[in-house]
Amino acid sequence: MSAQQNYDDTPQFQLTDFLPTTKKECELRGWDQLDVILFSGDAYIDHPSFGVAVIGRTLEAAGYRVAIVTQPDWHGDYRDFKKLGRPRLFFGISPGAMDSMVNKYTANRRLRSRDEYSPDGRHDKRPEYPTIVYTRILKEIYPDVPVVLGGIEASMRRLTHYDYWKDRLMKCILCDSGADLLIYGMGEKSIVAIARELEEGCQIRDVRDVPQTVFLSRREDIPGGIREDDIVLHTHEECLRNKKFQAENFRHIEEESNKRHASRILQGVDGRFAVVNPPYPPMTTEELDASFDLPYTRYPHPKYKGKTIPAFEMIKFSVNIHRGCFGGCAFCTISAHQGKFISCRSKENILREVRKVIQMPGFKGYLSDLGGPSANMYGMHGRNLKACEHCKRPSCIHPQICPNLNTSHQKLLDIYHAVDALPGIKKSFIGSGVRYDLLLHRGKDEEANRSTEEYTRELITRHVSGRLKVAPEHTCPHVLYLMRKPSFDLFYRFKAIFDRINREEGLNQQIIPYFISSHPGCHAEDMAELAAITKDLDFHLEQVQDFTPTPMTVSTATSFFTVSVVMMAVAASVLPCASAASFAAAAGIPRAKGSMTIGWPMTPVEEGRTSSAAMPSALPTSSQHSSASATPLAAQVLALPLLTTMACA
Repeated sequence: MSAQQNYDDTPQFQLTDFLPTTKKECELRGWDQLDVILFSGDAYIDHPSFGVAVIGRTLEAAGYRVAIVTQPDWHGDYRDFKKLGRPRLFFGISPGAMDSMVNKYTANRRLRSRDEYSPDGRHDKRPEYPTIVYTRILKEIYPDVPVVLGGIEASMRRLTHYDYWKDRLMKCILCDSGADLLIYGMGEKSIVAIARELEEGCQIRDVRDVPQTVFLSRREDIPGGIREDDIVLHTHEECLRNKKFQAENFRHIEEESNKRHASRILQGVDGRFAVVNPPYPPMTTEELDASFDLPYTRYPHPKYKGKTIPAFEMIKFSVNIHRGCFGGCAFCTISAHQGKFISCRSKENILREVRKVIQMPGFKGYLSDLGGPSANMYGMHGRNLKACEHCKRPSCIHPQICPNLNTSHQKLLDIYHAVDALPGIKKSFIGSGVRYDLLLHRGKDEEANRSTEEYTRELITRHVSGRLKVAPEHTCPHVLYLMRKPSFDLFYRFKAIFDRINREEGLNQQIIPYFISSHPGCHAEDMAELAAITKDLDFHLEQVQDFTPTPMTVSTATSFFTVSVVMMAVAASVLPCASAASFAAAAGIPRAKGSMTIGWPMTPVEEGRTSSAAMPSALPTSSQHSSASATPLAAQVLALPLLTTMACA
């Protein structure tokens, strides 16, 4: 189908149905000045799956006049940055739904030929690091207007981080961009709080109390000073000198990203401190419903008429039912951005959106996806919520499923049944990845076990469009452990169930497994083993993704810091003594006499740090383990402590 045919079916909207993108559209609303102007690296799609639309609609609902400048031309006279003038409150930067460097380059650093978030897939519509480029231009033109950063690019670069494309450690992105404030994670609450404070006359330099924000401050200006419960990381300059320090920092960053009650984090950089305020609690069902109930048109802006935006075509007839993911996969940024705690929409709210999809031109009765970050985590949470209040585990299901986790699939089944009962729905497919380890789990709760068995059969018989996507990611045990993924034995078990149910129901469906190559700890012989195993299973692999080290993931830390350095830093607080000893014995690593962990004596906590565990005083260099790291088993043992989940407090 041609692009013109695609958009000929689009309903006839008024320009005022969308947030304005030009001065003319502002005048149609009778606006002579804007409160907030958002700059986006993506095309403007007025849909709850696209961040700039969510932030714009959220501000609009709070009573602010908002406009969006999409994919501005950063060359020449900067006319796109000037066309809407000066906002009353601030500029907001939303670089895109995907990290700009992942969007622009392959894992081998080759330029991609297509940008999924641009009209007709054009790949030249955004610069590298639009957060930095857009902010510098705005500060050059309007030096006195505050600039607030948001989106995945800024969120993952809020502290010192490894940049794969530049192959070096980079500072907090506030330093390189010159912006005034950064919002990390899902930013609806923070953006409104910032707008309120500025509207009340507060200067941007004094906006320091908003949760889920990052700002730069001199030591003497830090609100409340450096408190006893703050976590003070090694400075950026120390991390440049010694990789061990960045490894220690990352342990704290990941730990705080997965706690219900996080501590404030501070890191010295360029003579100042990057101050990371703790996040808001996960959104309640009522708050999430309110966000999805905002008046989205669910379509691209009319200026894209006659053009196709690939990302929109993918999600056009899909519905997202929750946020968050407790899988804790080592290579994934979801938990660092959305958190590990699941926030669910209500059944009624989901059904309202499905009814809107049913009314869309071109909809033929088939929902392409009724899912989320993971397909089958809706409604799951800890049975004892007080235990969750103190939990530091990055994953609720690795290395084993937490006994406190309620794994019942009943709420999800209720959603499926209610959606499928709607007039106009022929089938609702599950396009999101399914966690088959949750489907195979059998706990002490027989009702939860029953619902899981029922869900598994219903998923396979009623919600697969011929192919079911799952992500075992690899076949080798040591690589899977590094990834925080379950044993491939579970995939064998799930495939047997899948095949049996297909035989019983007379179906001819396929499992499509996703795999990752080049992950830290993965060697050529491991990929050869993967190829041999999948060939025996008669898979003709279509989905093998080369690992891309993106900021703020365990896998990226592992790939940069060398296995031994990261392992040693994290093991100091993660591993129990017995585990450390057994791993050390298996790897042939000497254990220091009288030490709690492996390879060094324990030392008192460094002054000014608030970790409950002592950190190592000296770490083995990578050369000391060069021979071991070339062996898959040794690589496995060396990296296990890094990825071992921490027990609930």
